[in-house]
Amino acid sequence: MIGNIDASGIMRTLRGELDSIATKVETHEASTVIEVGDGIAHIAGLKSAMSGELLQFTSSATGRSVYGLAQNLEEDEVGAVLFGDVDSIKEGDEVTTTGHVMDIPVGHAMLGRVVNPLGAPIDGKGPINTTHRRPIEFKAPGIMERQPVSEPVQTGLMAIDAMVPIGRGQRELIIGDRKTGKTAIAIDTIINQKDTDIICIYVAIGQKASTVAGIRETLLRHGVLDKTIIVSATAADSAPLQYIAPMAGAAIGEYFMYNDEHGNPADAEHPGGHVLIVYDDLSKQAVAYRQMSLTLHRPPGREAYPGDIFYLHSRLLERAVKMSDANGGGSMTALPIIETQEGDVSAYIPTNVISITDGQIYLQSSLFFQGQRPAVDVGISVSRVGGSAQLAAMKQVAGTLRLDLASYRERQAFAQFGSDLDQTTQYQLNHGAHMMELLKQKRYAALPVADQVIAIYAAKENFLDDLDLGQVVAFRDGLAKFMEARHPSVRQKVLSGKISAELGAELDKYIGEFKEQFLEKVGATDVLPATDEAAKSDDAAAKSEA
Repeated sequence: MIGNIDASGIMRTLRGELDSIATKVETHEASTVIEVGDGIAHIAGLKSAMSGELLQFTSSATGRSVYGLAQNLEEDEVGAVLFGDVDSIKEGDEVTTTGHVMDIPVGHAMLGRVVNPLGAPIDGKGPINTTHRRPIEFKAPGIMERQPVSEPVQTGLMAIDAMVPIGRGQRELIIGDRKTGKTAIAIDTIINQKDTDIICIYVAIGQKASTVAGIRETLLRHGVLDKTIIVSATAADSAPLQYIAPMAGAAIGEYFMYNDEHGNPADAEHPGGHVLIVYDDLSKQAVAYRQMSLTLHRPPGREAYPGDIFYLHSRLLERAVKMSDANGGGSMTALPIIETQEGDVSAYIPTNVISITDGQIYLQSSLFFQGQRPAVDVGISVSRVGGSAQLAAMKQVAGTLRLDLASYRERQAFAQFGSDLDQTTQYQLNHGAHMMELLKQKRYAALPVADQVIAIYAAKENFLDDLDLGQVVAFRDGLAKFMEARHPSVRQKVLSGKISAELGAELDKYIGEFKEQFLEKVGATDVLPATDEAAKSDDAAAKSEA
């Protein structure tokens, strides 16, 4: 028997069916290219385009898609920068909006790889199977989501760890003329993270591809490539790619900071990761952005840079942060590099980045050519927040080191004008010269922080003053090996707190004991010659890079 069919039953059934339908309407505005050249496209219309939106260009010649970034939003047209196969886009080709900002693939699969700023691999090792995507532009966390810098990033370089300490979440500028060792400090810092929980990202902007390949081989040889990601926009790449390279590196780093090791969002139960990111260098990014802006007919400002160049670097470097424990406690430490011209730190880009960062490591050409390497000028190098993360023992022994060296420089300059020096001045000159010699380090010869503290303690207690200057480095390296082999418990005490009177007495005893052995050996043979193959290969690599 068939039941009665009434109108209300039909309406209820139809409404139920309609409610269960999940529909999503996507609207994309389309237009055409009216002018293209130098990697810049001008598009008619596109009234709904957003600043920084990803645009899709379809080549009429090849049928392939090329992506661009909306930059200028004008009354009748949109100016966009192009990525990828720029030459295939011609006047009249179709452009559509995508409705979202530019993002790139990120994830643990990128570790050990070399990628371009779009996240695509360029090392010939096959595709990268990533699990997440992140926008290249991302708003930095607010004050309440952060916490003060409290954990150190050890570079292994005594001149930096003692006087210009770096903490996790800090932004420390490395600045100096070309060929003064800026990249060397950054690479040595990355290599020193081999046994830490810090993931490293090296962003190469406007460098030769051969230089990037050499850096990759160096990291591979020292066993840190598997925890490092290299983002490369070489000198042969277009200005838009060089412009987005640092932001792409920051996006990759933020994935590790904002997520735990399994990719879950970081919180109090899921700790975030720690990242060290090197931008080498932001001077070339600024030049690329200037080229882009002038081609887009934006008005030039000081040194022909656009007016928002400060904002570009500030919003990039503000993404380096130490997150609060409630947000996972992750961190991203930034080491931006700036190249100066003839030591002019008062130029536009250097002053901008100096005012944004939490301190700077200034490298002097004159020191470099005198053989003082790393060529850190302790007079104007400073770390504004890293001291909070410094070891108590290091802060104790290195507290007056900067003043001692500054006093030595002053007296050294004065001593050139006269030979009649009193005994106190002669002592200070001799002591200062030995302290300067102590700070010299070769490439890839990082010192553990405990050995740095013991070496500086030995120098402050005048154990080095009666040695020849040429013996100071050999004494320091020999002392480190002696303490590690004979007295590892003392090294642990140094790491755990301040140097007490009892620990100081132990150090005096053991340093004196090693000095006796050293002076016995030094008369007959060279002490601690670098005979192992690794040291030879490292010296050869350092010479080839220089």
